[in-house]
Amino acid sequence: MNDQDQDPTAPGVSAGQPEIDEPDVFDGPPRVTNADMPEPPHPVNWNLLTAHELEQEWLALNRWVDWLRRTYGLTVAVVPPFWHHHPELVWELSALHLHWLAAYDPEQNASAPLGWHRDFADARQRLRDWVTACGTRGDRDRPTRQAAWPGEEPAAAIQDVTFTDRDSEFVAFVITQVRKRQEAEDEFYANLADDEAP
Repeated sequence: MNDQDQDPTAPGVSAGQPEIDEPDVFDGPPRVTNADMPEPPHPVNWNLLTAHELEQEWLALNRWVDWLRRTYGLTVAVVPPFWHHHPELVWELSALHLHWLAAYDPEQNASAPLGWHRDFADARQRLRDWVTACGTRGDRDRPTRQAAWPGEEPAAAIQDVTFTDRDSEFVAFVITQVRKRQEAEDEFYANLADDEAP
């Protein structure tokens, strides 16, 4: 039966309306990280990832955070759209993601998810504190304020930046981060080759 043959009076079918693909509450977030391997999840040190690993971790974390905010109805006061611009939020959400992967591992004991939810309650409060401190909002963002210590240059003035399309901004952000990491890797290996040259 094709779309024209479908009975418009059938339950769930509105005349002239396409069917809406409702998310299934039982669908888990997609997992595309090293933690998907048949081994226990391991901590992610964002400072030490290769360019390729960095790209994979950004994409996996972004998908998981999107699943998390929708599943638990989190407000922008807990997980703002531009969390990826704030290292304090990235580290917190990354740790929460890894904890979730470990808690829901098939080899884990049955009470592990309850432990994750207990820790999630604590993490939500820390996330609220981070969001309040950094000042990011639902429709705009600004860098986290940095206090200058004695002898340091004063911090630059903070300006709010408004974004109209969060997803395209995230893609551009990741591309920039991966390119910087690749340039650092290339420079490291070039210097290594220079040092080994006779």
